[in-house]
Amino acid sequence: MKVTLWISGALVATLWLLSVKAPIDAQAWQPPPNPGLTGVFAPNRRLAAINEIPVGMAPEHVACDADGVLYTSLDGGAVLRSSVNGQWEILGNTKGRPLGLRTDGEGGLWIADSMKGLLHMNAAGQIEELATKINNQSLKFVDDLDVDSLGRIWFSDASERFDYTQVALDFFEGSRTGRLLRYDPATSQTEVMMDGLFFANGVTLGPNEAYVLVNETGMGRVHRLWLQGVKAGEHDVFVDKLPGTPDNIRFDGVDTFWIAMPSLRASIDALAGLPRLRALLSWLPIPLLEAAAQPATFVVGVNLDGEVIHNLQDHDNSFHYITGVTPCGETLYLGSLQTTAIGAMPWPK
Repeated sequence: MKVTLWISGALVATLWLLSVKAPIDAQAWQPPPNPGLTGVFAPNRRLAAINEIPVGMAPEHVACDADGVLYTSLDGGAVLRSSVNGQWEILGNTKGRPLGLRTDGEGGLWIADSMKGLLHMNAAGQIEELATKINNQSLKFVDDLDVDSLGRIWFSDASERFDYTQVALDFFEGSRTGRLLRYDPATSQTEVMMDGLFFANGVTLGPNEAYVLVNETGMGRVHRLWLQGVKAGEHDVFVDKLPGTPDNIRFDGVDTFWIAMPSLRASIDALAGLPRLRALLSWLPIPLLEAAAQPATFVVGVNLDGEVIHNLQDHDNSFHYITGVTPCGETLYLGSLQTTAIGAMPWPK
């Protein structure tokens, strides 16, 4: 009996020590209500129309310029540009992991590179570093961006704690260190515009630049920071209670914001109130932690009031884990971190 008690006590002590010394400082949080795939999010097969265009490994996002030229980026740092004959050429290589892309109107790109920071790549593939630090601290996880009419770049820093190779640890920790930042090329200064976000992700400016939106992936919602009018400087929640994990977001320039949701929220929500368990699990190899996610083939479009007007799904589709949606002409282009192709489909009516 004494031996059994000793073993039990030793096991409890070991588990306690492992949780205290874990790679993460696990925090509890209260997730917003999760409607699941019900109501306006009911399952359907509307993404069965996806046509795959092979480009290479893990094209996270697609950018489109005024002439309909497409750009994407791959695991390993390569940035690709489409040509008139439908082929793809390497524009350049950041030697990092480029994620968010915006065209500069001159054949180049503004790039949110998770490992290298905020970059500009010109039409010849030459790279300029714009923002790699803030307050003398290196940016760990630059994720997405948009550029306003003054040339200022609004971009997200997903986590102050973990980098691109440790995404799962940020979700298992739940310490909410994501930020919305703004880089001003006139001063070369970077400012924090919003913080305390649970994995800050997609960024897009709204109509007439009245506000900027930033996705909070871990909480399944989209925040709005007002830039004009009587609410300037205030922020609120633009879209709430999404059943998926919002990644990139893009405005079509008229009346719709397109949101990619690579996975469903249920698994991470279930662990929200169990920080000690998450601390113990964080000792597992990251690929095993990533396996806890529930990949989806899921895109939504919301109107200027944040109401869902497009619900596009097809969970039997092998083109899954959609991380970006880019409207271009009459086509939606889709990026994914778990394919070797970008997706293309007609604009849904």
